[in-house]
Amino acid sequence: MAKKVSMETKPVRSETTTAEEWVTGGQKMKRLTIDVPEDLHRRIKMGCAARGAKMADEIRELLDKEFEMMKA
Repeated sequence: MAKKVSMETKPVRSETTTAEEWVTGGQKMKRLTIDVPEDLHRRIKMGCAARGAKMADEIRELLDKEFEMMKA
């Protein structure tokens, strides 16, 4: 029996694009650090783990929805 192998091309990254720009879709990122109570952190972490999501992605999405009216 012959094994079938799928050949796909990898995404091409131009020489002028940095790795961070390539990963974030060209949008510059800024770091935001906040302190939250331990129990809130635990609930966020458990909820994200249950959905198989990253905490940063989930919090970023919540903030984006909350401040959607301020998008340029």
